[in-house]
Amino acid sequence: MNTRIQADPIVATSIRLDPAIEKRLDRLAARTGRTKAYYLRELVQRGLEDLEDYYLASATMERVRKGEERVYTLDEAERALGLED
Repeated sequence: MNTRIQADPIVATSIRLDPAIEKRLDRLAARTGRTKAYYLRELVQRGLEDLEDYYLASATMERVRKGEERVYTLDEAERALGLED
């Protein structure tokens, strides 16, 4: 029985870059011995994490402004977590 787990396939996509950005990416890849694809994947992964954090926080703040999200004081949070002095 073959129990090998298959990884998700990697999907190819393409983007258009400003020539100055392309040149910087080429230079970085050449200096470090890594591929441009490596750095593009890193940028997408890290950038996507930052965007997710920003937009989720922004949505939460909007709910707070509308009174739809409960807000706790520091004292309330410490008490709830058993961290009060």
